Amino acid sequence: MLNFLQMIVNGMAAGSTYALMGLAMVIIYKTTEVPNFTQGEMALLSSYLTYMFLDQYGVPYHVVFPAALVFAFVLGCVLEFVVLRRAKEPNILGMIVITIGLEMILMGFVSWKFGADQKTMPFPITPYDSVVIGKVFISTLELLTMGMVLLLMTGLFVFLRYSKLGIAMKATQQNDVAARLMGIRTDRIRMATWGISSTVGCTAGLLISSIVMQPYMMWDPLLKGFAAAVMGGMTSLPGAVFGAYMLGIIENLFGGYISIEFKSVVAFAIIVLVLCVKPSGLFARHYVKKV
Repeated sequence: MLNFLQMIVNGMAAGSTYALMGLAMVIIYKTTEVPNFTQGEMALLSSYLTYMFLDQYGVPYHVVFPAALVFAFVLGCVLEFVVLRRAKEPNILGMIVITIGLEMILMGFVSWKFGADQKTMPFPITPYDSVVIGKVFISTLELLTMGMVLLLMTGLFVFLRYSKLGIAMKATQQNDVAARLMGIRTDRIRMATWGISSTVGCTAGLLISSIVMQPYMMWDPLLKGFAAAVMGGMTSLPGAVFGAYMLGIIENLFGGYISIEFKSVVAFAIIVLVLCVKPSGLFARHYVKKV
């Protein structure tokens, strides 16, 4: 029983990282209906630049971490403005291919600039400090990650539901032409969406890099975050978080009781299963656009 509870907690801890990436993907999808596979590498670049300023230039935490979030926002805006917006006659498949291409470019740049050797991100909280609840152990870093997930999910939900920009993002997704006729600057909305999404992804990258830091560190969280968003619903923030925690728990139990070698397969199996049974996800509503 104790081992089971520990695996549940470990699964929730892993799911918190997936949730951050899932939230980042949902934000863009809610506006553009395109999965953004550049998400992980935008966080990767922001994290490595943070490492450079901390390790080589000695910039204090309270300066470099907020600066990293600002940089991530600007990076997202620039990529949307310079690359995505210039795509001729864009379609969903073409946009997905573009995001994958950007992913490869950013990863190649990080590998060239910083090398492939594993590094250690200086961080005010170490992953080795733990708290004990009963006989279950959980690290303070994992608690911080869970707290960030709940904070960001609540903040983004309120922002998208009640703010003018959030309502404009939803209108842009549902009918781009009608939104423009109503005076919404849809290009600017999409650019801001990329910036916000990149900032959320950067948060995940900074937390992950305190444990492991190498050029491929965001691949697994990105794929698991995408699987979580598909499971919960690509337009539902709470759904993405729920899917992430369920995925983390399921794969952890699968690895503990069946085989750890097939642990990563669970995410892709869940994508296939959910798409077959409920294509819109567990929490998202399916709607038909009128043209």
